[in-house]
Amino acid sequence: MQRVSLFVVLAFGAVACGTNVADEKRDKDKGEGKGAVVTLDGYRSRTPGDWKEEKPLGTMRMAQFLLPRAKDDNDDADVVIYRLGGSAEANLKRWKSQWAAPAGKDLDDVARTSKVSIGGREATLLDVRGTYNPPPFDPKYKGKSQKNFRMLAVQWDGPDNPYQIKLVGPADTVGHYAKGFEDWLKGFKKE
Repeated sequence: MQRVSLFVVLAFGAVACGTNVADEKRDKDKGEGKGAVVTLDGYRSRTPGDWKEEKPLGTMRMAQFLLPRAKDDNDDADVVIYRLGGSAEANLKRWKSQWAAPAGKDLDDVARTSKVSIGGREATLLDVRGTYNPPPFDPKYKGKSQKNFRMLAVQWDGPDNPYQIKLVGPADTVGHYAKGFEDWLKGFKKE
């Protein structure tokens, strides 16, 4: 009887250890580039593993990710994907109007526009820093000005829908995630 009891104890121990190993591997994979897969009009790309997918705040947001604060920043950054209309020119003008340049500079000193490729399709990228003055309906900042912030915002016209993709947060935190954001955008491929 003791042999049977010892066997049962060892068997349960092996099963429990196997479960822990599987859980550890899953947790390890999450931290090693196993981020969420985002699909936009049949194009897919996997987010960096350190982005945390969240329930979108507000009905205009398709998807949202939290990017944990870097260095001594007081806030996290967010990547938000919107499926909204409007031309790139109109949206760039609107986005720029939400920013104030640091003292001694004007907006053209702190805002750069460039072209990027997402899934082989051209997109427009705005990189701006300074004081962010979000609209009052913004669910996170509720219209309160945010000093020393930065935004990387993209207008991409997919085959079926226009998309706006924004990385917004404290300047150091956005700088920390900028390369991963740009690599994620470049990584979109047709399914």
